[in-house]
Amino acid sequence: MKHSAVSLAERYPAQLIVPVVDFLAVVGAGILAHWVRFDFMPSHDRYWLAMAIMGLLVIVMNMAQGGYSRWRITRITTMLMRLLLVWLIVAALVTSLIYFAHAAPRYSRLWVGMTLLFSFFVCAGLRVIAQLMLRHLRRRGGARRSVFLVGPGQQLVRVAQGMRASPAEGYSIAGIERMNCMPTDLRLERLVKRVENSGAREVWICVPLEMGGAVRAIFFALRNHTAEVRFIPDFPGMQLLNHRMGEVAGHLTVDLSVTPIDGVPRIVKRLEDIILGIVFSLIALPAVILIAILVKLTSPGPVLFKQYRTGVNGKRFKVYKFRSMKVHKEANGQVTQATKGDSRLTPIGAFLRRTSLDELPQFYNVLQGRMSIVGPRPHALAHNEHYKELVESYMRRHKVKPGITGWAQVNGLRGETDTLEKMQRRVDCDLWYIDNWSLWLDLRIIFLTIYKGFINKNAY
Repeated sequence: MKHSAVSLAERYPAQLIVPVVDFLAVVGAGILAHWVRFDFMPSHDRYWLAMAIMGLLVIVMNMAQGGYSRWRITRITTMLMRLLLVWLIVAALVTSLIYFAHAAPRYSRLWVGMTLLFSFFVCAGLRVIAQLMLRHLRRRGGARRSVFLVGPGQQLVRVAQGMRASPAEGYSIAGIERMNCMPTDLRLERLVKRVENSGAREVWICVPLEMGGAVRAIFFALRNHTAEVRFIPDFPGMQLLNHRMGEVAGHLTVDLSVTPIDGVPRIVKRLEDIILGIVFSLIALPAVILIAILVKLTSPGPVLFKQYRTGVNGKRFKVYKFRSMKVHKEANGQVTQATKGDSRLTPIGAFLRRTSLDELPQFYNVLQGRMSIVGPRPHALAHNEHYKELVESYMRRHKVKPGITGWAQVNGLRGETDTLEKMQRRVDCDLWYIDNWSLWLDLRIIFLTIYKGFINKNAY
């Protein structure tokens, strides 16, 4: 059973099967939609032509978005979001083609919409079912790829632990070769024989950067072997951010610190900010007007507090808040965090800060494009200068737009950061968010922010 599952996957990989399934799903959905709309099967050639074009567009856009690659390890949520984006693009292309071809009177818009809707749910459902079945099979020991590990013992242990923590990816260890230094020719000959005898389908070279010469020697020794060879570098003592392989100017690169919110994800996040920013701004408008009046009546000074903060890629921007403190000046540009019972607070200042209502004007920053609804909270410039030398990778939190709420805030890390440990935990949360960003994660954080309430005992 296990062997047949593996051989089946080898002969008919997802990259070949899934495009055919997508095309058939679009055609089947078009036939069903035509029957629902007109009560009979499609008889006009133009509808069959439209189904064929939609099916081909789905395949082409999936290929462009990488929808048929890395099938083995792609998360279901990532796969569904990528698929939804493909269908939205295809919908836009199809409607544009019909419009510019002046063919709108010849096609039912309801039929087009139902065809795309039905086919999306069919393709999404089949993908989810296939992934769940494969994961179940792999957890039971089937459809696995055997791997031979080479490298220092400590690194091999970490890689093995990662395998055990991700059983759904379906990797198993066929053998190991501990190697702490540059291998001799005799050692390499022994390694090749061990790999051949193990029956491993992949060889993972897991070594630190200083053993780069060993990678070339091992790769050359395995040149006549059919096993796939992967290099898993070790970066001891380095806090990486969305590390991945890439290509620049025709050269292979190992990206150590890059943002995942780029390209299409950047557009998706901006649309999220615009749509939700407008919605929340309209909902909060009565509260904004009332708070502005109360701020003006309870203490002399401007309604809004404006202060420069560090934004995306280190660019400064002016953040807006309702003024919650009496007008005062800090010595030498110093920024003193508010504390419990702070004498500088206005009569309603403590309430505004504790409920986060002082941050409502930041939705204007979001609509300006300088902030996001979800992201690392922007700190005062003086705090950045202070903590960037004390907290590792502190400034990497500025690789994305700052947010009104964030992963750190919904995990109880709001308010005063009076210890280095608190700031370290907040930065760790911010970096985790950047490294794992998705639209679903943003929506989850927004939901948790609303669910847990705006009141926080640590906000003064």
